[in-house]
Formats: sequence, C-alpha cells, structure tokens
Amino acid sequence: MATNRTGSASEFEQIPDLPEEKRLGRLKIFFGYAAGVGKTCAMLSAAHEEQKAGIDVAAGYIESHHRPETLILLKGLELMPPLEVTHNGILTEEFDLDRAIRRRPDLILLDDLAHINAAGSRHKKRYQDISELLRAGIHVYTTINVQHIESLQDVVASITGISVEERIPDSVFDSADQVELVDIEPDDLIDRLNKGNIYPDEEAQRANAHLYIKEKLTALREIALRYTANQLNRIASHIGTQVKTNEYYAKDHVLVCLSSAATNKKVIRTAARMAEAFHGEFTALFVETPKTQKLTQKNKAELRANFRLAEQLGAQIATVYGEDIPGQIAEYAKASRVSKIVVGRSHNKKKWFAKANLADKLTASAPNIDIYIIPDTQPTFYKRFPQYVSYPELSLADTAKTTGILVVCTLIGLWFNYLGFREANIITVYILGVLLNAMVTGGRLYSAVSSVVSVLVFNYFFTKPYFSLQAYGSGYPVTFLVMLSASFITSTLTMRVKEQARQSAQKAYRTEVLLETSRKLQQAKDTTAIIHETAQQMVKLLDRTIIFYPVQQDSLSEPLVFLKEESAVDPQEFSGGNEQAVADWVYKNNKRAGATTDTFSAASCLYHAVRGGDCVFAVAAIAMDKEDPLEVFEKSLMIAMLGECALALEKEMLNEKQKEISIQIQQEQLRANLLRGISHDLRTPLTSISGNAGILIGNSKVLSEEQKKGLYTDIYDDSMWLINLVENLLSITRIDNGSLNLNMQGELLEEVIAEALLHIHRSSIDHMISTVLDEELLMAKMDSRLIIQVLINIVDNAIKYTGTGSHITVSARRDKEMVSVEISDDGPGIPEEAKAKLFDMFYTADNIRGDGRRGLGLGLSLCKSIVTAHGGTISVKDNVPQGTVFRFTLQAVEVVVHE
Repeated sequence: MATNRTGSASEFEQIPDLPEEKRLGRLKIFFGYAAGVGKTCAMLSAAHEEQKAGIDVAAGYIESHHRPETLILLKGLELMPPLEVTHNGILTEEFDLDRAIRRRPDLILLDDLAHINAAGSRHKKRYQDISELLRAGIHVYTTINVQHIESLQDVVASITGISVEERIPDSVFDSADQVELVDIEPDDLIDRLNKGNIYPDEEAQRANAHLYIKEKLTALREIALRYTANQLNRIASHIGTQVKTNEYYAKDHVLVCLSSAATNKKVIRTAARMAEAFHGEFTALFVETPKTQKLTQKNKAELRANFRLAEQLGAQIATVYGEDIPGQIAEYAKASRVSKIVVGRSHNKKKWFAKANLADKLTASAPNIDIYIIPDTQPTFYKRFPQYVSYPELSLADTAKTTGILVVCTLIGLWFNYLGFREANIITVYILGVLLNAMVTGGRLYSAVSSVVSVLVFNYFFTKPYFSLQAYGSGYPVTFLVMLSASFITSTLTMRVKEQARQSAQKAYRTEVLLETSRKLQQAKDTTAIIHETAQQMVKLLDRTIIFYPVQQDSLSEPLVFLKEESAVDPQEFSGGNEQAVADWVYKNNKRAGATTDTFSAASCLYHAVRGGDCVFAVAAIAMDKEDPLEVFEKSLMIAMLGECALALEKEMLNEKQKEISIQIQQEQLRANLLRGISHDLRTPLTSISGNAGILIGNSKVLSEEQKKGLYTDIYDDSMWLINLVENLLSITRIDNGSLNLNMQGELLEEVIAEALLHIHRSSIDHMISTVLDEELLMAKMDSRLIIQVLINIVDNAIKYTGTGSHITVSARRDKEMVSVEISDDGPGIPEEAKAKLFDMFYTADNIRGDGRRGLGLGLSLCKSIVTAHGGTISVKDNVPQGTVFRFTLQAVEVVVHE
C-alpha cells in the first residue's frame, strides 16, 4: 500500500540509516536522442539478464506510458510501491527513496533521470535520489534523452523549438560508470510514432508530431552520438592520465563571466562545452560592484540561479570586488593563467559617443587572451531599465549641509568682492565649496545641485547686472560653463574617491573577518572553543542565527545555538526534530541541504557539512527563515570560514589521537617494565623462599634449631619484601587512576614518625636510628597512613643501601607555613647524575643492596606521588660530610591548646 504524504513538512520523516560499508553503487545510463527509441525497453531487458544471473533487482519507478512492449517486459520484476505525495490538493506518485534504502536490492531501475520530484519530496530532482542510492551502495539503471543534458539545452532548443525544464548537470552524466546509447533510424522512429507505439493517445501524438521530422531527428541523433563519443573519450583520457602520471601537458583554462541576465545561462553552457572540448579547467567569475546591491529581487534570484548552473556544470566559482568590471576580469585572468574568456554581448546598436562595451574593454585590457563573445539579448551585467534606477534619497541633514556651504561660500565671495579680489578667486571659493559638499554629503544629487546652484549664485551676486540672472559680458557664458564643468568634475572625482574608500573599507572588513577567524581558531584550545569561535564569527559576518551540531562518537550531538544580537527568536524553531533530521542527513551524506537548495528545501536553515575530505566534523546551520538568501560574497566567505573550522577541528582530532597514542606508548612501557621486573627481580626472593621451604621440608630432622630459625628468618624477610613491593604497586595504581582518596587531618609528627619506625625492616637493629624534632607539638596536615608509607620507604632505603652501624636521623622542623621532614644517613651517598632520575618510576641507581638484590625502583616514585598529592615537594641532596638527605614538605597546622 502506498505511503501518503501531505504538505512540505512531510519530507522530514525518519530517514533510513545508510549502510556502514563504504562501497558505492554503480550507475548505468541508457541514452537516447528522442522519446520512443527504446531506452526503457533496453533497460528492462538488461535487468532481466541481471536477474537471471542471480542479482536482486527491483523496479523503483518505471514510466510505461501504457506501451504494450514495456508492460510485457515489466512482468517478472519486483515493482516497488510508489510514494503518494499530496501538495495543494493534488495527488502525485513519486519514487519512494526511503523504502528503496530500507529494501536495499542489488539493482534498482529508475526511469527518467531528469525528472523533477513533486513538492514535498526530499530532493527536488530524481538524479539527487539516485546519488543517495549510489552512496548507499545500490546499483542503478536509468534513462535519459539528449534534450535533458544541461550544456546541450540551447543547441537542442534551437532544433526543436522547445526548452525543457527537466535537465541534469553534465557532471551527473559524466559520473556514470557506463553509458549505453539506444539508437534507431529516424525513419523507423517516425514509423513507430505513426503506428501509435510511442504515444497511444492520438491527441498526444498530434501534439508531438512536429518533433518527429526526419531533419530534426537526424540532428538530435548526431548530437547524441557525438556526446556519447565525447563521454567515451573522457573515460579513455582519464585512464590515460592515470597510466601516464609523469607526462606533462599544458591545460586550457576557460573563464566565463557571470551576470544577472537571464540569457547568461546560454553563455555559461557554451563555456562549459568549450572547457569540455578542450579538456581544460573551468572557472566562473563574478565581479561584484556597488550596483549589485541595487539589483531587484528578481535579478538577484536570476544571479543565484546562474551561480548554481555554473556549479552544476563543474565550474570553480570565484568572486572579486571592484567598480571597473573589465579591469577586474582582466587582472583575475592574468593572475589565474586563463587562456580563454567567454562573455555575452547584447545586440544593442552602437551609437555615437557611446561607451565601449565589456567585450571591447576586455580586448584592450587582455590582448593576449582569447576572448569568445556569445550573442546575448541583454546587457552583460545589469539593465538600464527603470526598475534598476534607484531614486536619490533626500536627507534633511545633507540639505542643511549643502545650504550652509553655499551660504558660507557666498559670504566669503562678498568679502573677497569688497576687498577687490578678481572673479577667478571667487570662482575658486565656489569650486572648493562643491568639493567640500561632495565630501560631507551622501549621494551624487547634492553634488550636482551644489554645482548648478553655485553657478547661479555666482551669476546673481558677482556678475553685472548684480542681483539678477542676466550677464552683459560676452565672456560670462564661457566662465559659467567652465565653472559648472569644473564643479561637476570635482564633485564626481570626490564621490568616486569616497566610493573607492568605501569599497576598500568593505574589502578590508571582510579580509579582517577571515584573518580574525584564522587567528582565533589557532588560539582555540579544544573542539568546543573552535566551534564557538567559528559560530561567533559567522554571526558577526552574516548577522543571522547560527546552529552547530558537533560530531561525537560517530553521531551528531545536541545542537549549539548562537543567536544574533537582539534576536527574540525561539531556538527550538531552528533546532527542532525536523531540522535535526536534515542535519543528520547532511552528516551522513556529506552534502549541503536545507533552505535555498534542492534537498529538504522546506527547512528553515541552510545546512553545510564542516568537513575535511570525506570526514565530517560538524554540521553548521544558517537560519534562513524569512531572511533573504545569502549574498554571493557572504556565501564565499562563509564557506572559507567553514574550511578554516574544518582544518582546526582536524588538527584538534589529530592532536587527540596523538595524545592517545602517547598514553598507549607510556602504558606499554609501564607494562614492559613491570613484566621485566616481575620476571627478573622477583625471581630471586621467590627462588629463595621456595629453596628454603624445600630444605625445611626435606631436612627438618637434620637441621638444628638455629639453622631452622635462620631459614625461617630468610623466608620472612623475602616475604616482607614481596609484600612491600605489592603495596607500592597497588598505591601507584590508585594514584595514577585518580582513585586515591586522601583523608587529610592534622597529625602530630612525633606520633607519625614513631608509628613508621615500628614497621621498618627488622634489620634496623644493626643501624643507629634517631629522631629529632624542633618542637614537641609539631603538627602537619596529612593522610597519616600514606605519610607513614613514605617514611617507611625512605628509611628502608637508607637501611638497605648503607653499611651496618650507619647513623640514620629522622628530623622535622617548622619552615614558615610548611613542615620540613628530613631523613639523613652517613652512607656512601648517591651519584650526582642519579639524583635527577631518582624519583622516576623503575629507576634504580647503580649501587647494590646489602642483600645483593636490585629493587624495582617503585618506592621513591611512590613517595613523590604521595607528597605531591599532599601539596608538598620532595628532594634529595648530599649530607655533609658524607651520606644522603631526603627532604619532603607538608602543610603546617597550628596546635590549639585548650585551657
């Protein structure tokens, strides 16, 4: 049963997840020169052959037109139910993309590649549905006629007299893995039409009969054959360049000039065919001028459509800013090594004293570049019709400024006249006034008025007869004309300088935004900061609400909304469930979507993937609801910002991976050291324990009590060594994992030291151990259990590495806000080169313990970790005249005496 959809909001229904594998589907196009050549039948026949070979085939959508041969070939194939879409009360059937992705056959058949989907569908065009199927790993067979190729539209329309709306970009056709030309003789095609095999309806047959004329069909057939041959040449050329990677050849670079004219599409298509024919690069250039802002909404929409067409035909879009259009185009062409420039030219007749048109100026500015002029019916950049004329805006402030300047100039002129100055000096004052007026007022109207009024005022006050607009002198008309011309020229040059300054300021602002974005992203410390800085810069540039969806653990996280200033918009309006569904689609497909695009066009935001290659780091959304579409330059800057953001996020991701690798390397080194220590250093005490136990078991009757006691003592000592080692390992593990909870309390140092000395190695009886405290009631803030372990480790070290009878002193004293604890001995000391590494894990000095063993190097490392956790420091120094002093500090606690 067909699924019913009502309204445009239905396009946001649950989107099926794409397959995890990265395998892409293959596209085969059955290509014809006219309807009725047998494309659909050829596709269905090929599908039956694939089905016989064991391929899972499904017919997604087939236009049978009730043709008997087509209906016969549909038998035996699975027909997928169509999707019913209701829009404005009209029910239409469309291909069900979601059902196809869930069904996931090996091969799907789809008629009419250039079909425009009904309003409310996810994509505007069927070729976009097919692109999503291919990304899902599903192979597609489809059909198309020659008149539906974008770059051939003008040529085909000149033959048939009909311009079709359903067209596909050439890049879609070029990306096909296989193209099969379905050919038939024009006479046979006309015979099929007459027999009713193409249009069973007689009325439709009569309506299309004018297309089935042998001359027209022959021309269309020739175009189809040539286009198919070109496609085969492209494939062969691509293979050849892959084989001969070291062969160098200079490519042509074709530049097309974009405009807001509707007929500019013809120029773009011609340039695309030229770039294809010359196998060269293709660039579309737009020169933005101050007049761009004065275009009507209709022409702005036409300009955006021309940009989109150029992108679809494979052009690299470039935008420059300036008032001299030919000069900007020529400079860009020289810098980019353009070999051919394609422009449009109107059919307007050239008049006397008319300005040179764009093509003539380009020829003069770029004499070494081939310029191709395509006949055009409209001006290249903008039309001089009333709807483009912006009426001057009157301002009370500018009117007052103009009046004030004229009054001041007149007063100065009267003063000069009173002093007997010549009229030339007074004229200079008025010209200076016109210049000043152009600087302080906005628009050309006030400058023009100031120029004319200045001449009239000069005539009224300073020429005979005075206080009238008559002039008796024969030279006065020339004087007036020169004065008026000088005023106009001065004001015009001043206005031009102001406009250039404004343009420079605008370009500097936009450049500063990019530089500021790059600088802030470099200073950002993590992913959140990078996204925050990028969003803030986008809000600053576009003055729109920005939403970011960061990618975390292979899925989009909760949206981050950045509202524009003084915005009273509810963030949920732009980040609800429907909008998040679009963002999720953009993330999975790595394509833009949303408002002003052909995918999810009913969305409130425009969605762009923040990507580095095929990896998407985030999805950025620009609120477009009730807002005008992005301007050309704004869009290019926004894309540049997102590119900078992607680079920063990719760098951050690589840094995180590098940190993880470093941690893994450290963990591996720790593991290796532990294994080394356990396998080598633990062997000695374990061997001793097992050996002594074996002696006791086998010779218990022979051994004397003194010998048994010695063996028991050795077993006990080795066991205690192992127990202390395990305790140190467990403590280090707890500290490294952050699971060590400190129970900080004020403790008396005398009691803590005494408790530690009770648990030191029993061989301490062979050494002189003493305790020295500066104060009887000396207290420090500590976890006594851990500090006792520190004291035991350090004192045991002194016992193990000093000779019998050595003196070991544990002392403590107050040092301002800290308590300093020192353990000194008079043993052989520690080499200077060993002191720097003494507290490193698994480091052991060269000296050998008294029992001949070498420790694992964990005790002092553990001491450092514990003291650092207490907020203190630990160090080692030489004991004068001989020995070593270990020193660590703890936070002092005042002793409270209760009376």
